[in-house]
Amino acid sequence: VQLVESGGGLVQPGGSLRLSCAASGFTFSSYAMSWYRRQAPGKERELVAVIASAGGRRNYADSVKGRFTISRDNAKNTVYLQMNSLKPEDTAVYYCRAFLGGTDYWGQGTQVTVSS
Repeated sequence: VQLVESGGGLVQPGGSLRLSCAASGFTFSSYAMSWYRRQAPGKERELVAVIASAGGRRNYADSVKGRFTISRDNAKNTVYLQMNSLKPEDTAVYYCRAFLGGTDYWGQGTQVTVSS
C-alpha cells in the first residue's frame, strides 16, 4: 500500500489549495478515504474529512465545513481535498489515510502554510 500526497505549499489567507493523494497497492474503489492534519509537532492528527468508497457520503470537521471539499476519482485511484478560504489556523501537515483490514496506512504528508 502506498499513499502519496501532493499539492501543499504557501498560500495567503483567503486563498485556495487543492491537495491530491495518489493511492496504489489496494482496491481503491472499495474503501473509504480520509484526510487528517497535524497542526504542530507532538500534537495529535485530527480528522479533516472522510469520503465513502463510492464518493456519495462525506463528512467534515466542524472547523472546515463550508470551506473544504473532499472528492475522489476511482478511475485514477486518487482522493482530493479542495481547500478554500484558507485561514492561518489551517497551517498543518496534511495526511491521507486508508484503513484496510484493521491496519492504518498513511502517506508522508504535505505541508500547508497559510501566511501573509
